[in-house]
Amino acid sequence: MPRPSRPQERVLPEQTLIVDNGAYTIKAGFATKSPTLDDCHIIPNCIARDRGKRIWVGAQLEKCNDFGEIAFRRPVEKGYLVNWEAEKAVWDNTFIENGGKLKCNPQETNLILTESPNTPPALQTNCDQIVFEEYEFASYNRCIGPSLNAYNDIPRLFHDPPRDTSLGALPAECLLVIDSGFSHSIVTPLSHGKPIQQAIRRLDIGGKFLTNYLKELVSIRHYNMLDETHLMNEVKEAICFVSDNFKLDLERTGKGGSGRRKEAVHGEKDIVVDYVLPDYNAHKPGYMRPHDPSLSAKMKKIGALAGAGDAVEDYMTLGNERFTVPELLFNPNDVGLRQPGIAETVMQSMSGVSTALWPAMLANILVIGGNSKMEGFMERLESEIRQLAPAECIVRVARAPDPIKSTWLGGALLAGNRAIMKSLQVTRQEYLEHGSGWLRGPDIEVLRPQVGGHRPPTHTAQGRKINICYFILARLRERAMKPAL
Repeated sequence: MPRPSRPQERVLPEQTLIVDNGAYTIKAGFATKSPTLDDCHIIPNCIARDRGKRIWVGAQLEKCNDFGEIAFRRPVEKGYLVNWEAEKAVWDNTFIENGGKLKCNPQETNLILTESPNTPPALQTNCDQIVFEEYEFASYNRCIGPSLNAYNDIPRLFHDPPRDTSLGALPAECLLVIDSGFSHSIVTPLSHGKPIQQAIRRLDIGGKFLTNYLKELVSIRHYNMLDETHLMNEVKEAICFVSDNFKLDLERTGKGGSGRRKEAVHGEKDIVVDYVLPDYNAHKPGYMRPHDPSLSAKMKKIGALAGAGDAVEDYMTLGNERFTVPELLFNPNDVGLRQPGIAETVMQSMSGVSTALWPAMLANILVIGGNSKMEGFMERLESEIRQLAPAECIVRVARAPDPIKSTWLGGALLAGNRAIMKSLQVTRQEYLEHGSGWLRGPDIEVLRPQVGGHRPPTHTAQGRKINICYFILARLRERAMKPAL
């Protein structure tokens, strides 16, 4: 009787490309033995057309000098990759064409690609087809972006004892990731690097929503900026801050109950500022400066005092716009959006987690995403979570050293652990044999304990079936432990 053939050992290429495919920018780079943030490249994830009808694709936008009335076409909408025609143009310009920042041979490259939590299966299938059938990557791991942050050095952020690096990069045991990015703000609890699916919560307010709201406010009060998306995004990043006392700041800017603006007292900064608009013809960028209420400045604005050698400058005086725009992250009801603020969203997420994990989750809250860089955001978020969390739980909130590149760095550290990476990657041969469903199978190998000192490999059919059984048993056990309402 012939012996059954042994399963062929999977051999992965040495080169691994990590792509954090965000809605605003792509964070991409190759994994190295000791990855750093400098290994990550930030590429605009868009196709743009300027007023001269010239088309800019991806990284080409860095050479553009005139952003006036520039129009953008973005492949990612509401956090989901829905336009592969545009995305493929950006990827080709970055990864395939000569002169691309990260040119590679996909057939000799592993790919780690991020997606938004709760992406519809149809969009996942489209993504798998493009990766394996169009680009023909050697192997591929599609994972949700926040989960990769568990592989970063989390203990160092909270000044805890350093982790043991002798076994490679292992995921943090418990981590609550708040990702406030371009499309949305999403809260993802992680256990050993795996998302707790039923506890993921989303707030439909991100950087794009805030920029659009600022455009409307400025268009009503100053200039028509509805076609100046890029400019208003720069204004938002330069002037906006999160207020720790919203009512008091409204009064100080003359929109409170007193009906007049209050001057800043000693020790307080003046909220009202001027933003000098950029001059694209002279290649002068815009900038913020302290408000100048003098008559000379007002007349210079309209060019009355401009002589032959003086440059006429346009500027906007901005007051409560600076803090009412980011306030939507904490109070969406201000614009009629029936959703809880970001702090309440965190506690809603906790309701989907076993109460035994609450102390560990609330003591390890990691904040990433571009919105977290706003002045006052971290202090306000931590303050509101402390007010809502149980008194017996310690609340610790930390922002990643680079909230934009943090997810990419976690993926690069994961790629350095070949054992874990092999268990997560799906090869092109396996995809062609089993189809896209092979990538959607629940993989909880890292979550469950070893059985009899052995873990079935996830890249075999038997291993996948056993993992699915453990997944179902874990869910049934969680439901049985939940108290009746």
